[in-house]
Amino acid sequence: MRRRLCLKAALASVAALSAGCTLGGVAAPAAAGAVKKADVLAALRLANDYWQRNNSPALWSFWDVAAYHTGNMEAYYLTGEERYRQYSTAWAEHNQWSSARSDVKAAWKYTYGETSEHVLFGDWQVCFQTYIDLYNLDPAKDPRKIARAREVLEYQTGTPNNDYWWWADGLYMVMPAMAKLYKVTGERRYLDKLHDYFLFADQLMYDQEAGLYYRDAKYIYPKHKSSNGGKDFWARGDGWVFAALAKTLPYIPQDHPSRPLLVARFQRMAQALKPAQQEQGYWTRSLLDPAHAPGPETSGTAFFTYAYLWGMNQGLLSQAEYAPVVKRAWTYLSRTALQPDGKLGYVQPIGERAIPGQVVDQNATASFGVGAFLLAAAELARFLDKQTLS
Repeated sequence: MRRRLCLKAALASVAALSAGCTLGGVAAPAAAGAVKKADVLAALRLANDYWQRNNSPALWSFWDVAAYHTGNMEAYYLTGEERYRQYSTAWAEHNQWSSARSDVKAAWKYTYGETSEHVLFGDWQVCFQTYIDLYNLDPAKDPRKIARAREVLEYQTGTPNNDYWWWADGLYMVMPAMAKLYKVTGERRYLDKLHDYFLFADQLMYDQEAGLYYRDAKYIYPKHKSSNGGKDFWARGDGWVFAALAKTLPYIPQDHPSRPLLVARFQRMAQALKPAQQEQGYWTRSLLDPAHAPGPETSGTAFFTYAYLWGMNQGLLSQAEYAPVVKRAWTYLSRTALQPDGKLGYVQPIGERAIPGQVVDQNATASFGVGAFLLAAAELARFLDKQTLS
């Protein structure tokens, strides 16, 4: 009874914060005071419970839904809440532990597509992360849970092609899955191919001067420009990359040749993103041109927050330098983005760029945005186990 009362009080606290004062429709910066783990856990539960109450697990295994489950699994690991694990299990079973369903390997494609033949397209592979997580939690280690993941990625890594990750999102969709399969199987070729694929993506999309990634080749400057005539880096696109590095590096051995480059890119992105953060804690959709598509955006902000926290928790990022960034970001996420009923707002809809004039308000929510929020909240709770954030 006492635990239920404490949780109820914490939820009420989060709801009260979410309804706090605003500046032009965006919450004011946080008042002085340390972030409390109880409030973080309450925010995580409020957001996740709202999502699961209002969305059946019987949804497809494509990226938008699958990205939510990567966050839901972190919520499970943190809280031990069995219904979170059961929700992801029901989703995996609904999809028969599979992705795009074609069995004709000669027809498999990795251009953009939502058909059964687009098996090699990374947006159909992010589901493998959760299947592998659930396999690892299974005492019986039922091989059916990762059979499709192994079939697809073993085939893919057996081809001479290295250009599978031609858009920034693809790094989040597939890098962690390949790293997790390495951990399960001990087969180093997953890491070696991960390195080859990353090199292609890095050479295609990384801007050395800015320290950020273009979404894909269409948006490389000066072929494409933002409203102010400058470079246009899409917040969620760079969020996918920054979070992908955080989710992948735990599996990369110290002696693997990919590790120095991955760490260097991770640390450089942290530096590049810091000055682009807005006073209210969020990042705008076009990172270096806030006026291009002004106003808050939650999915990119949440992915950045998660990756910053992971980096500090692992000793790869300076707490003195980046804890204030996280404090401002969490203030926005918990007081403005998270609504009193648990809906997570200000999530830019499915797309691939910052769109001037697009409405992104407190009612704009999406599965992948909730997943990113859960990642950030879980990592913040771990941070607060050892450190304060004030």
